[in-house]
Amino acid sequence: MMLQYILRRLFASIPVLLGILLVTFTLARVIPGDPCRAILGEKATEAVCARFIQEKGLDKPILTQFGIYISDMARGNFGESFRLGMSVTRLLLERLPTTFELSLSALIVSMIFGIPLGIISAVKHNSWLDVGTMVWANIGVSMPVFWLGLMLAYVFSLLLKDTPFWLPPSGRVSPGIPDDTFYEIWGWTKPESGIWAAILEFTGRLNIFNSLLTGNWKLLKDSIMHLILPTVALGTIPMAIIARMSRSAMLEVLGQDYVRTARAKGLRWNSVILKHAFRNSLLPIVTVIGLSFGSLLGGAVLTETIFGLSGVGRTLYEAITARDYGIVQAFTLVIAVIFVVINLLVDISYAYLDPRVRLD
Repeated sequence: MMLQYILRRLFASIPVLLGILLVTFTLARVIPGDPCRAILGEKATEAVCARFIQEKGLDKPILTQFGIYISDMARGNFGESFRLGMSVTRLLLERLPTTFELSLSALIVSMIFGIPLGIISAVKHNSWLDVGTMVWANIGVSMPVFWLGLMLAYVFSLLLKDTPFWLPPSGRVSPGIPDDTFYEIWGWTKPESGIWAAILEFTGRLNIFNSLLTGNWKLLKDSIMHLILPTVALGTIPMAIIARMSRSAMLEVLGQDYVRTARAKGLRWNSVILKHAFRNSLLPIVTVIGLSFGSLLGGAVLTETIFGLSGVGRTLYEAITARDYGIVQAFTLVIAVIFVVINLLVDISYAYLDPRVRLD
């Protein structure tokens, strides 16, 4: 039954992904702007631009271009970047690990602080602690990421530069820190192409994962230090959202009869909160966590730009401004696929978190 549900959801997602790709493909070509002059410069002549458009196949009808792109994509070819002149697939494998590592770190921090604050706020309802937490949550939701990122960089990189609290303002790792991949250290030979090569390329560029596998503690410490500021900047909004959702869900459950009954039986208050109330309030919390992770992957452009991280968000922004269609299409599709997978995992988790839910 579970397998049938998963397969049904995956097949139902195919038209959605094709629709997203078609909309992205079409909009990228109809919005004002000339990819030739965006890439070659305003001084590019008409003859040069005509040759550029013909070489890139942009002179064909949009539906014809879309059919060719789908055919190439089915063979694992996402095309080449107009601006960088390199394979979009390779570019994706190079940039996605940065965004994935940053987004996952921001989500973990958001959960570690957001969920406990929401629970405490619900348990201490209408107290000064509850009011203070919700005021903080409202400020966190309203605070612009670009402003917070700049303030964090200014405070921890400039004002505190001569103190133990100094943190690096940009980049993923300091110059001179060895960052050899685990498969290189272990003597593995990476294939030239294929799924196995893509997996090794992707995981080898995850600095924290790579340093843990190889025992490179210097790289681990340096990577974490570089991640702290962008993680806080990116994770503030989802942290506030998770805290508010946790508080709302817990308040609803704490008013149920079974919670009062458990308390009346003499169970310890901590046991009532964690085993009864919190467990039964997980569905909306898990939902907002899943949506937050997808949003973090797609919305890291400002954070990556401020802190000098070459991830998906920054690359996608640069591709849009340069009308680099191949990058825009491939990166948008990958983000959409991640959203679909996350929604599927959230739906599957419902059956385990609440036995009353059935995956029909």
